[in-house]
Amino acid sequence: METTLRGVGVSHGVAIGEVRHMGTAVLEPPAKQIAPEEAEREQGRARQAVDAVAADLMARGNLAGGEAQAVLEAQAMMAQDPELMADVDRRIAVGSTAERAVYDAFAAYRELLANAGEYLAGRVADLDDVRNRIVARLLGVPMPGVPDSDEPYVLVARDLAPADTALLDPTLVLGFVTEEGGPTSHSAILARALGVPAVVALPGAGELAEGTVIAVDGSTGEVFVDPTEDKKAQLEASAAERKAALSASTGPGATADGHKVPLLANVGGPADVPAAVEAGAEGVGLFRTEFLFLDDSTKAPSEEKQVTAYRQVLEAFPEGRVVVRVLDAGADKPLDFLTPSDEPNPALGVRGLRTLLDHPDVLSTQLSALAKAAEGLPVHLEVMAPMVADRADAKAFADACRAAGLRAKFGAMVEIPSAALRARSILREVEFLSLGTNDLAQYTFAADRQVGAVSRLQDPWQPALLDLVALSAEAAKAEGKSCGVCGEAAADPLLACVLTGLGVTSLSMGSASIPYVRATLAKYTLAQCERAAAAARATDSAEDARAAAQAVFSGE
Repeated sequence: METTLRGVGVSHGVAIGEVRHMGTAVLEPPAKQIAPEEAEREQGRARQAVDAVAADLMARGNLAGGEAQAVLEAQAMMAQDPELMADVDRRIAVGSTAERAVYDAFAAYRELLANAGEYLAGRVADLDDVRNRIVARLLGVPMPGVPDSDEPYVLVARDLAPADTALLDPTLVLGFVTEEGGPTSHSAILARALGVPAVVALPGAGELAEGTVIAVDGSTGEVFVDPTEDKKAQLEASAAERKAALSASTGPGATADGHKVPLLANVGGPADVPAAVEAGAEGVGLFRTEFLFLDDSTKAPSEEKQVTAYRQVLEAFPEGRVVVRVLDAGADKPLDFLTPSDEPNPALGVRGLRTLLDHPDVLSTQLSALAKAAEGLPVHLEVMAPMVADRADAKAFADACRAAGLRAKFGAMVEIPSAALRARSILREVEFLSLGTNDLAQYTFAADRQVGAVSRLQDPWQPALLDLVALSAEAAKAEGKSCGVCGEAAADPLLACVLTGLGVTSLSMGSASIPYVRATLAKYTLAQCERAAAAARATDSAEDARAAAQAVFSGE
């Protein structure tokens, strides 16, 4: 009998297939004691296993490229964390085996994160995965992971570690469903990059029996268990209709009545550029520069290395617009040479622009590298600062850009409610705004973007979030300046139309989402988008906001 479950749809498309479960976690190693003379040997075993796992993660990242590479490199750094390794050594010195010492050291770190208010709870899956890989290597057992199957299937897991998600084979893995995670978790971001339909935060996903046929709608978040033939046909017809619409939709982003809305790509580095170009991106709306800083957490990359990487991206969009976000370090992206290690709530501490203003040499080097990378190119370079709280922040960033001789537009990201509330003040110092809806939702609702339990509050359809978007867009219009969205909200085709109706002037998203947004935007007029936006804002919940917008677009 067909039943319907609902989670959070995070990657468009429909997948119909049999359930295959991710392998179970590594068992807890026995608490055996070793003799004192064995300690040095066990410490050596632990270091070799850690180094091997870090190297494997780096290799997987190199194979995957793009955003996945940055995520896996961060995991490799986690594996080799000096404090964790020092704890492992201490535990071995008092009698633990290498595998038990690793298990207990990671458990202590896990507990530390939980006691800090779970601001980094979204990294627990990453942490567990690193621990499991090290322990499995020490025990000499295979690392549980993606099931071995010759037939295509739908992957079901409690959560997916980035190392597994990054190298999924889309010809075998039709889609995936997880019990945990959220719309901005690493698994969700990588699913969109792969173009694999995915639903996360689905209660009871782990109880789906192996071999059960399910249909996954990554757009609505619905999972149909034992779907009828009629339901399968209906979903497949909808998917075919969407695919046909995608193929027919080309060119710049615009509404049905010709109102232009540039569709830009979010990229993590040069490896992401080919997919953006293929998708017809009109430029880059968010160039995350963190990937350059993850190779070595002890020092910043040289100016020369930065120039080379930046120029590769800039050259790919001649006459196009490329918006670069300067280094956003801190919180879930710690760097040993920049960010403090003892903050109780890192997401509320020194991160983003605050970090850079504390280390002006790092900021000036990056801005100088961007200036040199753009020399002689016809590209329209724009540079923005993350985590801008007020006009003073915006002025400090603009002053740093001018001091570095940067000939580009300077902008501010709106990720903190104060920036949206005082957007007009901030725009007196900078030339554009870019809304990072992921963090803006996190700070508006006090809901960690990585915690599945609060994913309801991370839904970008929340009317309060739409209000903040509208405030920012209205301020930009009043000042004669632009206001784009570069958060994951822009990847939702229907919400992209609502954002357009709120006055947003450009939309930036993962490359795989661009065709969906282009095709949907072309179906409606600007007036329809404005009416849908007003209807959504008049509701009191994300679910009602979406329904109200759909009613307008369907002519009800």
